[in-house]
Amino acid sequence: MTPEPMTQDVQTRPALSTAQPEDFFQLLKPRVMSVVVFTAATGLVMAPGSMNPLVAAIAILCIAVGAGAAGSLNMALEGETDALMRRTRGRPVAAGRVRKNDAMAYGVILSLFSVMLLGMNTNWFAAGLLAVTIVYYAGFYTLLLKRRTPQNIVIGGAAGAFPPVIGWAAATGQAPWQAWLLFLIIFLWTPPHSWALALYSAGDYAKAGIPMMPVARGAKSTRLQIMIYSLVFIASAVAPALVGMGGLIYAVVSVAGGLGFLGLAWRLYRSRAGDEPDKADTVGREAALYDVKAQAKPARDLFAFSILYLVALFSAFLVEAVAGLGA
Repeated sequence: MTPEPMTQDVQTRPALSTAQPEDFFQLLKPRVMSVVVFTAATGLVMAPGSMNPLVAAIAILCIAVGAGAAGSLNMALEGETDALMRRTRGRPVAAGRVRKNDAMAYGVILSLFSVMLLGMNTNWFAAGLLAVTIVYYAGFYTLLLKRRTPQNIVIGGAAGAFPPVIGWAAATGQAPWQAWLLFLIIFLWTPPHSWALALYSAGDYAKAGIPMMPVARGAKSTRLQIMIYSLVFIASAVAPALVGMGGLIYAVVSVAGGLGFLGLAWRLYRSRAGDEPDKADTVGREAALYDVKAQAKPARDLFAFSILYLVALFSAFLVEAVAGLGA
């Protein structure tokens, strides 16, 4: 008898990965990570006392890696949803360049690494806050909130507001009210920032089954809530100048920028942005974020200015802390 030829069903063979180093870097959500690094560094520098520069640098690295780990876990869990949205379909998991399990393992390993190193390098209180942030974003927000309530971004925004508190805790082992005021600024900034984007991306969210505010409550209600949140956010942004936490530079930036923010929020409230979902099928992340039809431009402008304003606020804090001009 002649032996049967050895065969293997090609469908059972593991698919070859097409992932490149750039794809694993993109899993970290580098743009989000850069904001996390900036706000965490601000909290660390503003904290009283001195800190060894090497210890401080390692602490910021741990916070950055932890934020990236949360981003990787988020992409692993939302790969199928991301593939339905033009703004996110180019992400590594959604595009099929990185396997879901690989992204998940990558996120878990980076999470453990960042939390453990931060604890050993600074203190376990800061490490615990970082662990809570990762679990909150990847678990509570991604798995539970995002698809169940139009308030998803309001509650889930806490995850993005933790970095300055973690930075402060890394420097002192404590999180006093000043650190939580930094938290509050970012927390209240998130709804108008995110809903402005959602107004001209509502078609994407509806297609993916995500009940963002414009999808669940309509554009008119969303514009009203953006206006209300903007008023509360600006009050929180100016508050540090009133309680002695921010100096003259911060006062000027917060008031001038706040007036600009409110002007754009009012313009958006009076507009018809989001009334007619954008049906364009623009390819590319940048195009999807900023190339919108004329009716949606007030939403786009508020979204873009909100980023500039938040960076300006924390830049003012940082400049005053480094120069010794703050309280």
